[in-house]
Amino acid sequence: MIEFIDKTEDRAAVAVTTLTLPLDLRQKSRQRVELDNGQEAAVILKRGTVLHNNDMLIATDKTVIRVQAANELLSAARCNDPLLFARACYHLGNRHMPLQIESGRIVYLHDHVLDDMLRGLGLEVEQVSEPFEPEAGAYGGSADNAGHHHGH
Repeated sequence: MIEFIDKTEDRAAVAVTTLTLPLDLRQKSRQRVELDNGQEAAVILKRGTVLHNNDMLIATDKTVIRVQAANELLSAARCNDPLLFARACYHLGNRHMPLQIESGRIVYLHDHVLDDMLRGLGLEVEQVSEPFEPEAGAYGGSADNAGHHHGH
């Protein structure tokens, strides 16, 4: 079994295979996984580490694996009005929803109640299946705890 212990910034590193994970598993610091080639591995990272699409992991034996963000069931809301877009982001953020914010597009884990809320505000909402890379938050935490480090 391979033990992955850190992310590597070595641009010359060549991946042996890939590891495809959804967001919730890319936020876990300790887990057993099956690599995309079928090999079993253990991921043991520093607490708070969030893996992103195309991150490279290095193992104790120097094996390198490229992380791939898995397709997930998401909602994508579109809006060309900057004020309406800001209001939609505010309402989703007020519910502590991890958000992937793009130009004129907000993406979040699919939730029909939130879809209806945004449609009620005037946004177009569609269900999509794609990799999810939400904002880390102002305090640099994971998407799961973004905004919860207020220094209390």
